Amino acid sequence: MRSYKDIHNILLDRIKGGEWEPGALVPSEADLAREFGCTRVTVNRAMQALADSGLIERRRKAGTRVVQRMTRNAVFEIQLVRHEIEQRGGTYKYLLISRSEEKPPQKVRAEMGLSGDNALLHVISLHFADGAPYQLEDRWISLDTVTQARREPFDAISPNEWLLREIPYTNAEHVFRASRAEPMDAEFLNLGEGEPVFVIERTTWLSDAAVTHVRLVHPADSFRLVTRDQHGTAL
Repeated sequence: MRSYKDIHNILLDRIKGGEWEPGALVPSEADLAREFGCTRVTVNRAMQALADSGLIERRRKAGTRVVQRMTRNAVFEIQLVRHEIEQRGGTYKYLLISRSEEKPPQKVRAEMGLSGDNALLHVISLHFADGAPYQLEDRWISLDTVTQARREPFDAISPNEWLLREIPYTNAEHVFRASRAEPMDAEFLNLGEGEPVFVIERTTWLSDAAVTHVRLVHPADSFRLVTRDQHGTAL
């Protein structure tokens, strides 16, 4: 008979592989118990582990669904760049600059907690607001965790939007910093080398598996970060 850990790993693979997409309704405990030939208690334990990791949401009478996140949440909320531009009344445009499978630099490997020298998918793209460069997206995607990314050309949809649609995440780390434009930043953002930019670096994981690491670069004079405190008092 399968253990709850065996069932947990099988269900996790279904989420990681896209068989159960974000927002999808998960089969009932009774159906899964019949599939795996085990008790509902064993299935419940496996499902609860997924819920504790933030991968599924369980609601009485409404069933269980894979978590669907259209925004990145930490202490603040970061929207999809397309939504951010369009909600301000701007015209959004996306451009793929390059897409390749290659070995990442050591810094990226360390940020993602990777060992070995497997190639990752490296996608560089540019987001425009009203025709002007708004954000340079320099992203690395783990093909071990997100195997379906190998088939996606990213010529019509940004990696950020595609990842949010295709695969959930359980943990995210954000780094915000002011910096000076590196040569690639300056080239694609129409800046002079060394001009001020605002950089967001984000790494996400699905349980213990690294999903992606991205460096988002904005011209300093066009970027703003807004947070809202819905509870408590202003200090």
